Amino acid sequence: MLSLPVAQLPEGPSWSYELKFDGYRALCTKADGRIQLLSRNGKNFTKRFILIARALEKLPDETLIDGEIVAFDSEGRPSFNVLQNHRSRETELQFYVFDLLILRGKNLIQQSLEKRRELLRTKVMPGLPDSIRYSETLQASPAELIEAVREQGFEGIVAKRRDSLYEPGKRSGAWQKMRVLQSSEFVIGGYTPGGRNFDGILVGYYEGRELVYVAKVRAGFTPAVRDAVFKRFREFEAPRCPFANLPETHRGQWGEGLTIDKMAGCRWLKPRLVVTIEYLEWTATNHLRHASFSAMAENTRILGAKSR
Repeated sequence: MLSLPVAQLPEGPSWSYELKFDGYRALCTKADGRIQLLSRNGKNFTKRFILIARALEKLPDETLIDGEIVAFDSEGRPSFNVLQNHRSRETELQFYVFDLLILRGKNLIQQSLEKRRELLRTKVMPGLPDSIRYSETLQASPAELIEAVREQGFEGIVAKRRDSLYEPGKRSGAWQKMRVLQSSEFVIGGYTPGGRNFDGILVGYYEGRELVYVAKVRAGFTPAVRDAVFKRFREFEAPRCPFANLPETHRGQWGEGLTIDKMAGCRWLKPRLVVTIEYLEWTATNHLRHASFSAMAENTRILGAKSR
């Protein structure tokens, strides 16, 4: 079952709330005594996350659960970057379970979410080790939850109708998810042309006197905002790249690296324009993940420090 992305969480007694973990969604099935971990697309995760699979061996036979495999950074926050680069048994992994589809051969998907989760909490979770966690229901208002999630650096919140059935493969809106982003100011040092103005802006922060590139930002612009931002570029055009760490030697796992080949298509600006950028997290290669434009700074100035 899939969650519908929303900009505002639903409210009322018919909805329950859980943390949105930044990990790999996975189904775990135990049949004939054999454990399998499967991704949302049917990829077999069992060998890749063998310690999680072994911890799930205590599941009742003929049982199917739904959850998320999560890794944690050095500050104890869920980190997709740490999970993606998981290569060591020393990495702390946990499997947060939030739904129960089959219990001892009985199909539960036509029962309410509330009933399924009660069976999960009382009949399944007590027999599992500490690395297998129950995804708790959060007892607070959406506004309070959003504030707490932002302060703690979690990814977001999932709202679910308490009476919802489990609808495999569907995004009906009975489950809704809201991503809660971090926000900081960055300096524009260039852009990539596209359409009638630009495709994305190139942003960074200052370390001492050096401007460090961190992201190409394409999301968050309306057509009118693109036009207004592009007009500001004209007075700051520059012949050379202002970023001290470019070119980068590798494109990166998601193509976030700005290599010498990519730089050929860039246009450079004097680093004077400051923007507010929303993002999910910093990657291990010091780039922003899921970066989105929020606003131009009211006053043109130079940003003097990194905010993480």
